[in-house]
Amino acid sequence: MTPIISIRNLTKHYANGFEALKGIDLDVEKGEILALLGPNGAGKTTMISIVCGIVNPSGGEVLVGGNDVVKNFRATRTMIGLVPQELTTDQFETVWNTVSFSRGLHGKKPNPAHIEKVLRDLSLWDKKDNTLRQLSGGMKRRVLIAKALSHEPEILFLDEPTAGVDVTLRKDMWRVVEQLRASGVTIILTTHYIEEAEEIADRVGVINGGKLLLVEDKAALMAKLGRKQLILELTEPLEKLPEHFAGNGLSLEQGGARLVYNFDAHNEQESIAALLTRLSADNIHFKDLSTRQSSLEDIFVALVGGAK
Repeated sequence: MTPIISIRNLTKHYANGFEALKGIDLDVEKGEILALLGPNGAGKTTMISIVCGIVNPSGGEVLVGGNDVVKNFRATRTMIGLVPQELTTDQFETVWNTVSFSRGLHGKKPNPAHIEKVLRDLSLWDKKDNTLRQLSGGMKRRVLIAKALSHEPEILFLDEPTAGVDVTLRKDMWRVVEQLRASGVTIILTTHYIEEAEEIADRVGVINGGKLLLVEDKAALMAKLGRKQLILELTEPLEKLPEHFAGNGLSLEQGGARLVYNFDAHNEQESIAALLTRLSADNIHFKDLSTRQSSLEDIFVALVGGAK
């Protein structure tokens, strides 16, 4: 299947010599949710801006629906809805007119029923006759989402969509995202809330320093890079581990009161049962045990922290 977005050797550099993107390659399949993670200045917004036709690339190629974003920008822009980070709206226009006008900008005929559905989905219907200056910051964020959905795009970009907004809006947004995915819309989001990517994304990409470090199926990424810990609260603290336990993924914490076993869930150095038997034979006993699975945040920090 041909990807709905295809990016090849995408670069962006500025006159001062700064390289925002350094040879990005990425394919996005129709109907998937891709989460792009990265620290501030990593290149996430620059890449999105190029795909959306807001910023010109320095090199490489970007195809959206088989159309080049530079040569056929009208065709590609119609396919895309963008929710930017910044709250850029006409403060003296009504919610209804703002969203309806955005639909017209993309060459779509008026469709009041669709506009009503979008506003209702985002809990904006009772605000439809309010001007933007009468709305809270969270409500203005909802309007940006409504504008992005006004022309029924095939691809939706969400650039830090829930930064600084309330929990209610987040829930509304992710409910709408699930509805859009079910209808075949492709969604690419950037976020600092890694738990959101972990919850809703199909694939996860990590960007740092203008480079795409990896793009993986979320489950495969967790299996490949995730780690587990067995945590034993010891009955009696240990000064040090017996030498024959060295190199087995074991370490002491909290002044010797806690024994931690780090292991790969798919390739354990030894089975948990065998380890507990060996500890018991050495007269090392525990009063409580628990396990911890590495989160996507742990993986992200490890990748970005190790990247140059």
